[in-house]
This record gives sequence, C-alpha cells and structure tokens, in this order.
Amino acid sequence: MSDSPAIRKSRLGPTVLRSWQNWRAWPREVARVWRRSLQFRTIVITVALSAIAVVATGTYMSISIGNDLFQSRLNQVLVESKNAATAAQTIFDSSDASGEASTISLLSSAKSAIIASSSSRLIALYATPGETTNSTTVLSFASPELADGVISDQLQADVADDPDDVQQYWQSVPLVNEAGGTDPGIIVGSPLTIPGAGNFELYIGYNLAEAEQTLVFVQQTLWLGGLALVILIGLVAWLIVRIVVQPIRMAAETSEKLAAGHLEVRIPERGEDVISTLARSFNGMADSMQSQITQLAELSQVQQRFVSDVSHELRTPLTTIRLAGDVLYDQRESFPPATGRTAELLHTQTERFEVLLSDLLEISRFDAGSAHLDTEPTNLVRLAEDAIDQMESLAEKAGSQLRLVAPGGYFEAEVDGRRIRRIVRNLLGNAIEHGDGKPIVVSVDSDEHAVALSVRDYGSGMSEADAERVFDRFWRADPSRKRTIGGTGLGLAISLEDATLHGGVLEVWSRPGAGSCFRLTLPRVQSRPAGESPLPLEPHDAYGEAPAVAELRPPTPPASPTSPTPPAPPSDDRVQTGADHA
Repeated sequence: MSDSPAIRKSRLGPTVLRSWQNWRAWPREVARVWRRSLQFRTIVITVALSAIAVVATGTYMSISIGNDLFQSRLNQVLVESKNAATAAQTIFDSSDASGEASTISLLSSAKSAIIASSSSRLIALYATPGETTNSTTVLSFASPELADGVISDQLQADVADDPDDVQQYWQSVPLVNEAGGTDPGIIVGSPLTIPGAGNFELYIGYNLAEAEQTLVFVQQTLWLGGLALVILIGLVAWLIVRIVVQPIRMAAETSEKLAAGHLEVRIPERGEDVISTLARSFNGMADSMQSQITQLAELSQVQQRFVSDVSHELRTPLTTIRLAGDVLYDQRESFPPATGRTAELLHTQTERFEVLLSDLLEISRFDAGSAHLDTEPTNLVRLAEDAIDQMESLAEKAGSQLRLVAPGGYFEAEVDGRRIRRIVRNLLGNAIEHGDGKPIVVSVDSDEHAVALSVRDYGSGMSEADAERVFDRFWRADPSRKRTIGGTGLGLAISLEDATLHGGVLEVWSRPGAGSCFRLTLPRVQSRPAGESPLPLEPHDAYGEAPAVAELRPPTPPASPTSPTPPAPPSDDRVQTGADHA
C-alpha cells in the first residue's frame, strides 16, 4: 500500500521540505555548500571553464561555417548568374527580330535560357532609366517574389551605371517563401542590351533556405555536442575529484577525531601512490602524537597525584605546627620582644602556608578534572555584598573605600555560591592590593541570558603584556612589590578556573595609570550560553572618574572667598547601591 502524503512528508523531514519550499534560501545554501565542499567547488569551476571553452569554440566554428556556406553559395550564384546573362545576351545578339511580337517571342526564349542556366525562376527585367522606346514597358517584367521594392534603388543604380564594366552586382535580401515567411536570399543584377529595344537590367534571385537549414543543423549539432561534452566533462570531473577528495575527506575526519581525543583512529593505507604516502605519513604522525600525549598524560597524572599527596601529607604536620604556633602566639605578650615577634611571624606564615595548601589542592582538582559544581539560584548582588563585608576591614587598612553599583535587573543565576564568592573575594583582594588606597567599585548587572560582575580599581594599572599573564599561576606584575594581604599567587588562576567551570568568562582591562577592571560573565542557566556580557569590559570612566567614585571622595573643604567654587561632580540617577536595590 502506498504511503499517504503525510507519511511521505514525515519521512523526508521538515528541514529538507522547508529547504526546498523556501526558494529564497537557495542562494544561501549554495554559498554554504560552496564554502564547505572542495568537491563541489572543483566540479563547478571545471564545468564552468569547460562551458566557456565550449561556447567560445562553438561560436567560432558556427560563425566560420556560416561564412563558408554563404561564400560558397555566393560564388556558385555569381557563376550561374553570369552564365544566364551571357546566354540571354547571346540569344539577343543572334536574333534579327524587328517587330514587337518577334521581340517578345525572343524574350521568352531568353527567359527559358536564363532559367536553364541559373536554376532559378526568380527573374526580373527592367529597362534602364532613360530609355524611351515603346518596347521598354512591354518587355519589362518581374517575378512576384522580386516585386514590392525587394530590389533596392542602390543595386539598380549600380547595375544601370556600371562605370567599371563589372557586369555583375549582388545584394543580400529577405525573400518571401510559400508559407508567407521570409528566407535569406541573394539578388544578382547584370546589364543586358536588346537590339531594337535598348538597354535593360537583368536581376536573378536565389533563395538560400537550404543553406540556412544546413547551417541551423550544423549549429544544433555543435551546441548539442557541446552540451553533451560539458555534461561528460562534469561527470568525469566528479569521478576524478571524488577519487582524489575522498582520501582528503577521510584524513580531515580522522584529524577531527584525533583532535576530539580518539587517538587510536588511523587512515587506511592502500597502494603506493601519493595518497598512500600521505596516509602513511599521517598515521606516523598520529602514532608519534599518541605516544607523546600518552606520556605527557601519565606525567601529568603523576604530577597531580604528587601535588595532591604532598598537600594531604603536609596537612598533619601543618595542623600540629598551627596548634603549637597558636599557643605561642597567645602567650607572645609574656615573651621577650624578639621572641614575641617571632611568634607573630610564625603565626602569620603558618596561616599563609595553610591557605597555600588549600589553593594547591584546589588547583590539583582542576588539573585532574574532578572539580564539580553545586549550583543553586543565587542573587549575585547579595553575594557581592557578603564579599564586600568580609573584605571591608582589609580595604580600610589599605585606605580604599568599597562601593557596590547595581543599576537594576534580574541578578539571580544558577551558580555555585561558594566558588563565585571566592572569585569576588580574590578580585577584591587583588584590587585592594594594587589599588593604591583609591576607591574600588563593584558593579553588578544582568539580562535574560547572562549575569556579570566587575571590580574596578584606580591604581597603577598594568601594561597589555602584563594583563595577558595576570591569570598565570604564581605570576606577579611587580615581583619586588610586597604583599600586604598575604596572597598566594594562585587566586586569579583559581578564579579563572571557577569561571570556566561555570561556562563563563573572566576578563581583564587595564591601562598604566588608569587602573584595572576585572569582569566576570556567567550564564543565568548552566545549560545555556551566556552571550554578550551585560557590562562593558572597558569601563566608562576609563579616562575619567565615574560619579560613583566621586561620591566616595572626602568632602572638599569650604573655599575661601577669593577662590573659585569647585564644580560639583556629575550625578547619575541610574546608579544604585546593592543595598538600595535589594
């Protein structure tokens, strides 16, 4: 039983049907296939160039054959016309007819001789202009096909004058056929002299319909043969390109599988040609890559295991040292000053060592691929407020003031609150460390696809080369600079890993003397892309001070009567603090 239209439609698939029905999309689909298919491009270029060559060759051959046919027929016509005119003139010259009746009988004999010599019944005889004998009108006649102005005045003038004694003149004209249409033709004119009647002009018409049919047949044969040749060239090109491109396509697919991590795939090796040599070289390269990647993976696992084991093993003695150090630190007031200072240093460095171990363990989890997310709907403004509260005391010690700017929006997103809070603390710590005691602005904004948080400081900033390495592990822009908050050098590296784990992006903008801006962009839903960030990476105050920062400045002392009043900083009604928004 045949399928119903609905069943056939479902089998074809809606995508294919839409593609064929939406004809406006065809150029775009052809362009896409052109970009992606080497085989399609090669065949199209080959067929196009072959078609151009065939059209040029066919056009040249058609024109050449048409000219040759016409010239051959013209030469034949001129010879026949000359023979016919000579035969008619001979009849006229050999006759002694003196009366009109005898002259007409003589003309009939000459007409029969013309038809016999020229194989054409298209004959016209006109008296030469200026002849005034009584016989001129009686002897003049013309076949119906040559009447009604078919013979041009120029041809008649040339035949009548004949200054160079050429005896023959011809002209290409359209001749009416039996069906009422027109055929190409040639009219040949020659002067005649009829004794007793005067000078006349003989015109003989020749129909070239047969020559035209021959030319049309030859042209059709050429074009059909050219079309068949182009199709044949296209098929041959398709076959050859398929033979050549198939191994290349297989090599491309194999390389994609290798890039995806399937290191065991190889290209089949057949024969001893260039393609086989390419396959052997590619497989040798794949073997070498597999060996090196396997070796590096094993070394990486050993290194990760070593870091993890060392970190775990160091926790026990570190805990003991921490307990002993806490005891000494609590009793430092009873020690001599030097010993008390040593207890403080021991306590501080032990805390820093403990943080370093935690960071190393976290880095080892990222390297081993064992880090995972524990997501829940989180309000990023609340999270930023908590991080600011935790870092407020450090900022005050450094002389920096913190400000949260939340212009309004969605803010909630599916994130791991612990990891995002760690990112914000690391960014704030970095801003306090390098902010030179200037204000620090934390901005939060979001849209329906993404949520973003930026930390802007107005410190010394970094060069482009330093900004490219700011997320490297243990890297410092200024190694001689003293750490004021006890960082381990892994904070930004861990923050970058946390952002990547969320499917987000952590970026930095910095200019020497203009400060830095770190921007974190996260998708609102983990299974969806974030898209464009709601916050700009280059801040609006990149080359000037924002209103939010101006509000953090200490008030300007009253101006003296002689000094001008300083202008008030610009205001922005869209700027809100996180507390105000929440």
